[in-house]
Amino acid sequence: MTDIALPFTRPPSPLLIEPQIRAALEEDLGRAGDITSELTIAADKQACAKLVVRKPGRIAGLICAEIAFRLIDPAVEFEVAAPDGSDVASGTVLAAISGAARSLLTAERVALNFLGPLSGTATLTAALVKAVEGTKARIVCTRKTLPGLRILQKYAVRCGGGFNHRFGLDDAAMVKDNHVQAAGGITQAMQRLRAGLGHMVKIEVEVDRLEQLEEALACGADTILLDNMSLDDLRRAVTLAKGKAVLEASGNVTLQTVRAIAETGVDYISSGAITHSAPNLDIGLDF
Repeated sequence: MTDIALPFTRPPSPLLIEPQIRAALEEDLGRAGDITSELTIAADKQACAKLVVRKPGRIAGLICAEIAFRLIDPAVEFEVAAPDGSDVASGTVLAAISGAARSLLTAERVALNFLGPLSGTATLTAALVKAVEGTKARIVCTRKTLPGLRILQKYAVRCGGGFNHRFGLDDAAMVKDNHVQAAGGITQAMQRLRAGLGHMVKIEVEVDRLEQLEEALACGADTILLDNMSLDDLRRAVTLAKGKAVLEASGNVTLQTVRAIAETGVDYISSGAITHSAPNLDIGLDF
């Protein structure tokens, strides 16, 4: 057993992600199906193809590609060569696929539309994780995900070595600045949450000033999000908290800034960019 904490990287159950992939195929097929492949390729024509990465990166989403091909044609053979979570060089074969040529061409674009962006998220996450090596900070994602694709984007973050923040509004309580304004203050919001939540639900409070941090600590917040604070204030926050709450830094997180943020001593660093702005990893299907 390793003593290094690792994210849970098992792929989501196909039951949870097949509907999204099916919907993408239905969108692409439209009312008439793949008219190009149907008219230009014989029904009995068989083919072999490979998923090949054009640039180096971290892979995520092969499970989506496999489901896409098999929803079009259950007889398609899909053999993974470089599984999700792999670091690959340009030219690496990710999977070999064989079956009816029509089926491979019909599923190609949807398979790549999942595989490229998810691998891009894993690649950017892996770069941030590498940048903070040697510190205690963990890289985490946010709820800034594409509608309907959160479970897959958060899986890609885990493939990149990052960890997941809450999945939705229902699995953890997070008091943001607008909640504070509407509730009348941090203390008032915390009192109402403590009165109404079960003992298994954690509470996070977002603060952007050290005075708010002190109030959140006094109220017993489990986690405190330090929003867009300077490096000096992050260091002061770590000193003030004295381990009484988990500290999460957020805002202005880039490959250039993340190391300095981690070295302040915070526990987590959250980035919306890894899910909403990660560049697509160029991957192609070659016959």
